[in-house]
Amino acid sequence: MIILAIESSCDETAVAIVRDKTDVLSTVVSSQIDVHSKYGGVVPEIASRMHIENITVVLEEALKRANISIQAVDAIAVTQGPGLVGCLHVGVQAAKTLAWYYQKPLIPVHHLAGHIYANALVDEIEYPLLALVVSGGHTELVYLSKEYDFKVLGSTQDDAIGEAFDKVARVVGLPYPGGVAIDKLSKEGKPRYKLPTVKTDNPLDFSFSGIKSAVLQLRDRENKAGRELVIPDLAYAFQHNVIEQLISKVKLAIDLYHPKHVVLAGGVAANSYLRQRMKEEFINRDDIKLTIPPLSCCTDNATMIAIAGNIAYMHGITADLSIGADPGMDIC
Repeated sequence: MIILAIESSCDETAVAIVRDKTDVLSTVVSSQIDVHSKYGGVVPEIASRMHIENITVVLEEALKRANISIQAVDAIAVTQGPGLVGCLHVGVQAAKTLAWYYQKPLIPVHHLAGHIYANALVDEIEYPLLALVVSGGHTELVYLSKEYDFKVLGSTQDDAIGEAFDKVARVVGLPYPGGVAIDKLSKEGKPRYKLPTVKTDNPLDFSFSGIKSAVLQLRDRENKAGRELVIPDLAYAFQHNVIEQLISKVKLAIDLYHPKHVVLAGGVAANSYLRQRMKEEFINRDDIKLTIPPLSCCTDNATMIAIAGNIAYMHGITADLSIGADPGMDIC
């Protein structure tokens, strides 16, 4: 089974060709990060336009690197959602066109399913599975009692954790993407400042807008008192606060649902302190298996969509040419 997959949910145009679920024949990603960094975040209209410019180039390069023709592909997988609607639309239209012209099955894939199954590149997935999915647009605890059977245990009530990193970075004058800058600076910081932890009605839900507001108030309070805000110490306080919130929710979910396997997924999975804390808490436990993906598997790519697409296809999941981009697509 050879899957050609397209991912365009945000600011990466990506195409991958994967054989038999995890044999990566090629993977090509065109990132727009340098463009959007000028604006302090992703500008949807610009991102959509750049996907249109890049999709054919990336597709041709992926086929060239795989050294196969598109006729040799068995099916076309694509991120249908969630994401930015204009960006998703480019990828979905490209996938539908290829599926129609070359008479290939079309497989719709949920973006988070891709992030979760990216871990299959480095470890055999076991069930029941608990996934902590953390990215610029998502913060969710997802439980799979069996293969490709998703249940959301908890999600963010406001900002996603990656969005919170970016907003806090902007408040204190750090560059985009904020997660990278804060992670780096926090290593130089000391526990000078205290920030609150927001409680949620569902103990497995997340909330980050309150801590963002607390950072704003701290900055203004320090300025009013004539004290210089020590940015590395603030980065330390913020990062430790939000990461410990994630860890506490994972521990609670493990106690409640008793998964056999725990995986980390999404762009914020590249955060060094999160990776450290996951290992400290779970790597030596006898009752669970822990998988932390390599950095190359954390950011958006089409390889993860191909892997999830392969599994979806084996479960009989396909779509006709009437599907469209679904920016609010549910994983369940």
